[in-house]
Amino acid sequence: MSVLVNKNSKIIVQGFTGSEGTFHAEQMIAYGTNVVGGVTPGKGGQTHLDRPVFNTVQEAVENVAANTTIIFVPPAFAADAIMEAADAGIEVIITITEGIPVADMIKAADYIKDKNCRLVGPNCPGVITPEEAKVGIMPGFVFEKGRVGVVSKSGTLTYEAADQVVKQGLGVSTAIGIGGDPIIGTTTKEALELLINDDETDCVVMIGEIGGQLEGDAAQWYKASGSTKPVVGFIAGETAPAGRTMGHAGAIVGGSDDTAQAKKRIMRECGMHVVDSPAEIGKKVAEVLG
Repeated sequence: MSVLVNKNSKIIVQGFTGSEGTFHAEQMIAYGTNVVGGVTPGKGGQTHLDRPVFNTVQEAVENVAANTTIIFVPPAFAADAIMEAADAGIEVIITITEGIPVADMIKAADYIKDKNCRLVGPNCPGVITPEEAKVGIMPGFVFEKGRVGVVSKSGTLTYEAADQVVKQGLGVSTAIGIGGDPIIGTTTKEALELLINDDETDCVVMIGEIGGQLEGDAAQWYKASGSTKPVVGFIAGETAPAGRTMGHAGAIVGGSDDTAQAKKRIMRECGMHVVDSPAEIGKKVAEVLG
């Protein structure tokens, strides 16, 4: 069983009729993703891309049994959109929006923690289970179905890793872009755990970056789990100067454990196969799968 999304997911788009939501919903539908409708307050009752538009997520749940949402709502309103989805009983909430105020995300993260839902993102490329469901903004053609899971903080490196895995004659089970903001719903550890426990995944590529403790926590969990499923790891930002945010709001070296070198050391100590260049990911995956 793939993780988070598959061909049976019933997906809605929040911010459906806006330019971003429209563009990416079109791409998702063209990929074959089961998009059952969308939400734009004030436009309920209309149709858009041959799908119904609802005023609220609750209406979408009641009318089309939606269980997964992808959020393209502008930053000022996105945290409210997350909480609305959680309230309505949506199980997987994938938030693409970048630039949500941190104070808003603290509130939203606290609000949803007792709800039966999983938040992915914000500021992420989404989740794809190849040939089944693309719930995000990634280029679908790069991904082919297979048995290698991908968890990544970086969007472009997710696509790069998938491309290399495919060029080795392998494919991807599910790729999860966890997002680069300081407060995100699904951590590297949680995404890794989903893939390690997935029967259809034989190996996991874990791509991290400088800043925070996410990769170290994931590595410690992996070691403690006793799993024999191989993990190939890469950390971006080897040459980043201390104290400066690099690309993502959460990518800043604050202390000695935040550096790429320190993270790679911890990952190696925990039994992961760490590569020093993203160009080596595919070859290393092929090697460890033998």
